[in-house]
Amino acid sequence: MYAEERQLAIATEVRDRGRVSVAQLATRFDVTGETVRRDLSVLADQGVVLRVHGGAVRPDVAAVVDEPDLSQRERSRLAEKTAIGIAAQAFVPPSGGSIMFDAGTTTLRAALALPADTELSVVTNALPLAAHLATLPLCEVTLVGGRVRGRTQAAVGAGTVAAFGRLRPSIAFLGTNGLSLEHGLSTPDPDEAAAKRAMIAAANRVVVLADSSKFNREDLVSFGTLDDVDVIVTDSGIDDAFHAELSALDIEVVIA
Repeated sequence: MYAEERQLAIATEVRDRGRVSVAQLATRFDVTGETVRRDLSVLADQGVVLRVHGGAVRPDVAAVVDEPDLSQRERSRLAEKTAIGIAAQAFVPPSGGSIMFDAGTTTLRAALALPADTELSVVTNALPLAAHLATLPLCEVTLVGGRVRGRTQAAVGAGTVAAFGRLRPSIAFLGTNGLSLEHGLSTPDPDEAAAKRAMIAAANRVVVLADSSKFNREDLVSFGTLDDVDVIVTDSGIDDAFHAELSALDIEVVIA
């Protein structure tokens, strides 16, 4: 294969998957890592890819530091989030069980879909979720306190992290701003990341609720690896190759 043909194939893979690694490309094209790095440099000079440590990404999935506010995110991909919230009910523990809910618009959809006739102990640091859950007659709701972030209406801080550390829920429903093989689960804010990390450590089982726009996206702060995840509930927009890679990591992928 000529260099130009290989570079075209690499560009196509980056466009389709969002991210590639030097090691994967070297194996696929049976060339050295140095050859792949030269190819990526050529493509970066053309503006086709953005070089990152260990590989390259599509320019639009580079690490993100901006964070839309809650009202913006509530309007985005509402149908997909609603379907994901309904599908998440398959992982709700039986009556008497306990759930930890992360803040977020997709986890809110799961909370809104909870059955009113199931007795549950629910813990959350999210004001909107707690307000709804408190209306369910058989839910015992614990709202974990802390400094409330206006953008997400989530409590964060050292006290929040410590409170989560004293708990052991049956399951945690987690949201994420970004999810990639290399950077894992990520979010723009360090304090929010610390709270999410504490939820992962506390829960017996971690179920990530994320629409497919979050995949192959990397935000500033990683709060968990994919090894921390038991289940991902998403929509049909997930790329087949990425779906296969997640399954190969022993993650159950559920399409809502």
